[in-house]
Amino acid sequence: MRETTDILISGGGVAGLTAACAFGSAGFRVICVEPAPPVTEADADGADLRTTAFLQPSITVLQSAGLWARLAPHAAALQVMRIVDAGGPEPEARVTRDFDAADISDAPFGWNLPNWLLRREMVARLAELPTVSFRPGIGFTRMLARETEALVTLSDGTQIAARLVIGADGRNSPVRAALGIAATTTRYGQKALTFAVSHDVPHRNVSTEVHRFGGPFTLVPLPDRDGRPASAVVWMATGPEIARLAALPIPAFETEMTARSAQVLGPLTLISRRSVWPIISQIADRLSGPRAVLLAEAAHVVPPIGAQGLNMSLADLDALLTLTERHREDPGQTAVTGSYHRQRQLDVRTRVTGIDLLNRAAMAEAPVLRDLRAGLLDALYSAKPVRRILMRAGLGLR
Repeated sequence: MRETTDILISGGGVAGLTAACAFGSAGFRVICVEPAPPVTEADADGADLRTTAFLQPSITVLQSAGLWARLAPHAAALQVMRIVDAGGPEPEARVTRDFDAADISDAPFGWNLPNWLLRREMVARLAELPTVSFRPGIGFTRMLARETEALVTLSDGTQIAARLVIGADGRNSPVRAALGIAATTTRYGQKALTFAVSHDVPHRNVSTEVHRFGGPFTLVPLPDRDGRPASAVVWMATGPEIARLAALPIPAFETEMTARSAQVLGPLTLISRRSVWPIISQIADRLSGPRAVLLAEAAHVVPPIGAQGLNMSLADLDALLTLTERHREDPGQTAVTGSYHRQRQLDVRTRVTGIDLLNRAAMAEAPVLRDLRAGLLDALYSAKPVRRILMRAGLGLR
C-alpha cells in the first residue's frame, strides 16, 4: 500500500530532526526516516558527544519549530569568542583577542548544547506533533520524480508519494546520489578529537580557539558539571596525531591537552570518552533537483570552525520553510526547489570557501606562517569597524 505525505525527510540527525519539527509545527504532513535510531543518552553506546553552538539567527528557527523552550534550560551562553595565538616556540598565548557580542547586539553570539541532548529533546518534540511520523531504523532507498510527486521507496519496502523530498542524510547523502548530483570534496589530512573537560578557571561564557599548528583547539562553554566549570573541546590535528592522542592513557592525555590549550582555563580534567571525526570540506554542485532539495551536510560540509556548520543548515531550513509556506498547495514545485537553490548557493559557497581558508591558516606549521597569522589577527582586531563586520558576518547578519 502506498502512503502519501507533503514532505519526506531522509535523515534523522540534528538537522533532519529540526526540519521535521519545523515543518510539522507549520502544519505540513511529514515522514522522517533514519536508518540509525537516535541515541538520546550521554552514556549510551554510539552517543554523539560533540556539541552544537546555535548562533543568534538560528534561535528563531528553533522557536518556530517548538524546540527552543525545551533546549534553553540546558544551554550555555556564548558571550565572547576569544582567539588565542600560541604559535610561538612554546605552547603559550602570545596574542589574545576577544570578540564580544555586546559590540553588535544585546544578546550572546549563541548558545551551546550537547548533540545527544538535542536528539533527546527533538524526538520528544516530534511525539507532540500529530502530522509527523518519525521512523527510526528505516532509510531512504530510491526515488522516482514525477510531475506532481516523488515516489520514494524505503528500506522496509514501503512506498511513499511525497510532494517534496528533503535530503538531510549526511555527507554521503543517498538522496543526493539518487538525484545524480555530484559534490566537490576537499581533504585536509585532519581529524578532530571531541570530548568534554572540567577545569578550575570559570569559562565566563567565553568560547576560546587556541591556534598553534595542525588546526585549532577549541573550548566551548558547557553548564557546570558536578559543581565545576565544564567545556566541550574540539581538537583538530593531523590524522596520525589524533590517533596517537586518542590512544594515550588518561593522565598523559590530560597533560598534553592542558599544554595544547595554552592553559587558558588552567589544568583540564577529562570527563567524557574521546571520539574521533574526519575533517573535510564538501559542497554539492546543486542544492536541488526535481521534487527534492538538499539540506545540511547533504549540501555542504565545513570543518568545525566558527560554529558555522549546523547554523548554515538552519539557514537552509529557514529559506526552505519560507518558500514552502508560500506554496503550501505544492511544496515540491519548481518555484520552491529552484528558488531554494538560487537563494542559498552564494551564501553556502562563500562560507565553505571562508572556513576552508581559516582552516588552512590554523594548520600552518612553518614559524613564519604562524607569525603572519598572529600579525593578521592583531591587525583585524585593532580596526573596530572591521571587527564588527567580521562578527556580523560570522553570525550571518547583514
